[in-house]
Amino acid sequence: MASALETKAKEAYFDDHFELALDLYSQAIGINPKKAELYADRAQANIKLNNLPDAVADANKAIELDPSMSKAYLRKATACMKLEEYQTAKAALETGAALAPEESRFSKLIKECEERIAEENGELPKETLDVVPTNVVPVKDVSSVKDVPDPMTVAAPTKSTYRHEFYQKPEEVVVTIFAKGIPPECVKVDYGEQILSVAVNAPGKDAYHFQPRLFGKIIPDKCRYDVLSTKIEIRLAKAEPIHWTSLEFSMEVAVPQRINVSSVAANQRPSYPSSKPKRVDWDKIEAQVKKEEKDEKLDGDAALNKFFRDIYQDADEDARRAMQKSFVESNGTVLSTNWKEVGVKKVEGSPPDGMELKKWEY
Repeated sequence: MASALETKAKEAYFDDHFELALDLYSQAIGINPKKAELYADRAQANIKLNNLPDAVADANKAIELDPSMSKAYLRKATACMKLEEYQTAKAALETGAALAPEESRFSKLIKECEERIAEENGELPKETLDVVPTNVVPVKDVSSVKDVPDPMTVAAPTKSTYRHEFYQKPEEVVVTIFAKGIPPECVKVDYGEQILSVAVNAPGKDAYHFQPRLFGKIIPDKCRYDVLSTKIEIRLAKAEPIHWTSLEFSMEVAVPQRINVSSVAANQRPSYPSSKPKRVDWDKIEAQVKKEEKDEKLDGDAALNKFFRDIYQDADEDARRAMQKSFVESNGTVLSTNWKEVGVKKVEGSPPDGMELKKWEY
C-alpha cells in the first residue's frame, strides 16, 4: 500500500502536481513512518510549494532515520538557503559533501553560502554582491535529487489541545508550550538560525508540531529547553539584542536594528543620570491588569471559578458573609448571597441529582 502511494506521489511530482504529491507522500508516511526516503521526497514537494519550515523538518527527519543519506542534507540546505539561514545551510552542505564527495553541487552551494555570509557581515564589495546568484539550486538539479526528510509528521487538521506564549529579555526569548504530563523522551526540539522546530509525540495524546520561522535570528548552540510537569520551556538565545515585536517572522513587520551610539549627532543634547526616581503610575498598571483579567476568556472550571470570584468581589459585606457561611456549612454544595435567609439557620447540603452527601469521617 505504502509503495503504491509512493509511486503515485512520484508521478504527481514529475507532472508538477506538487500539492497532490505532498498529500500522497503524507499518506504513505502514515503507513510507513520509518522510511527516510518518504520524508526526503516530501521535503522536496514542500520546497516546491514554498513550505520551507516543513521542508526543513522533513529533511531533519530523513537525516534522523538515515544519517548517511546525502540528498537529505542537500534538501535541508536548499530550504535553509531560501530562508536565508546560510550558516545552517553551510553546515548541512559540508556534512553532505563528506558523504558524497563526487557530487559537485555541494561545493558550489558551499561557496554561495560563504559569499552570502560574507555579504551579511559586510565583507564583500558591492561589485561582488551584485553578481551573487539569488537562486539556491537549479530546478533541474533539485528534481533529480532525493528529498530530504523532516522530523515532522503530518499535522492533524483538528484544533490542537496545546497552546504557547512567549516573553523576552534583552538577550533571550522564552517560549512556553503548555502541556501537562509529557515525558521528556517524547519531546524533540531543533533549532536553526531563524527556525524553531518542536515535536511532541506522547502516547495517548494528540501529536503536536510547532515550526515557526522566528522574528529574529538566534544562536542554536546556546539555546536550550526543559520539560516540566505542566509545560515545555524553551530558551532561545538572541543573535542580536533587539526587541521582537512578535514570535514569528512577518514580511509586514521590519526587524529593528541596533542603535549605533557613534552615529548620534554631535549637536544632540546629552542626557545625564539623575538621582530623581522615575515615577511609575501604579494605578494605571493595576487598571490594565484588571482589564486583562476581565477580558480573559476561560472555559470549564476556570470559567466557573472566575464567575464566583467576580460575584464575591462585587458583593457587599452581608452577601460575602452569606456566601462564606452557605459554602462552608453545605460542604461546598450551596452558595447563597441572601444573608437574611442564611444568617438565621444552618445551611444544609444539597448534592446534585443522583449523588449522595456523606459526612467525612476522620
